[in-house]
Amino acid sequence: MFNTLASPTPAAGGRDQLAVRDFERIAELIGTEVGIRLHASKRSMVEARLRRRLRDLNIPSLADYCDHLFRQGGLQTEMPNLINVLTTNKTDFFREPQHFELLKTQLLPDLLTRRRHKRMPLIKVWSAACSTGAEAYTTAMVLADMAAQRRDFRFAILGTDVSTDVLREARIGAYSEDHISPVPRPMQDRYCMWARRKGTVPDVRITPDLRRMVNFNYLNLMDTHYPVDRDVDIIFLRNVLIYFDKVDQAKVINQLVSHLRPGGYLLLGHSESMSGNPAAVRQLAPATFQRV
Repeated sequence: MFNTLASPTPAAGGRDQLAVRDFERIAELIGTEVGIRLHASKRSMVEARLRRRLRDLNIPSLADYCDHLFRQGGLQTEMPNLINVLTTNKTDFFREPQHFELLKTQLLPDLLTRRRHKRMPLIKVWSAACSTGAEAYTTAMVLADMAAQRRDFRFAILGTDVSTDVLREARIGAYSEDHISPVPRPMQDRYCMWARRKGTVPDVRITPDLRRMVNFNYLNLMDTHYPVDRDVDIIFLRNVLIYFDKVDQAKVINQLVSHLRPGGYLLLGHSESMSGNPAAVRQLAPATFQRV
């Protein structure tokens, strides 16, 4: 019987490839640990990303890397790095801007009306797959402007992610000029600090005052318990469920909804649909759901 673990297939250009069984083991591991389903069509992408780890560890081939993971006891220490390189961290400022307009015109006014008997209520917002922080900082900019205008509420924002690399970047709050370009110029003036010399890296950093309004923590959506308050007002989970299967989608949605206060809102990506218990929420607008 041939051992598919031993001999990777040569790739075009002389690069090695993952053996089929090694790819399957990595895909199963990532699916179990963080919910991301890596289908066979993603094999080349996985190989390309793993080559970063080969360089970092000075390991000569993908087969040797898999030996390190599965047959030499390296999986426990390497697991955070494996998650970092295989998770997709696409994010932009003011991505899907309809949600932020809805936040200003409907969601926040409704939340404050529900708590009008309280003086300066605290609005809690959770960016549940925050990546490098663009969504969380966008929300902070919108709410900071509204708080300055209304002067009748406070807010706190939590960003969580399974990737320790992106959390490190989010806490620093530094971005390229191109990355920050969707932010309206008046907000850039208020909430961004620009590098004095063009061409320096980074070009832009979020101001300390705004960074203090956002807290970033590690959280794996596949965990059975989330160490997050259960009176959150708004949860963003946008363009994440598309990587999960239906069963895991339902589990994650049910857990997130349980952390919303009654009347709180869950915002999904516009390409995503509601899974889980639909009786617990009602749809208010595209990709926007309210806990009943």
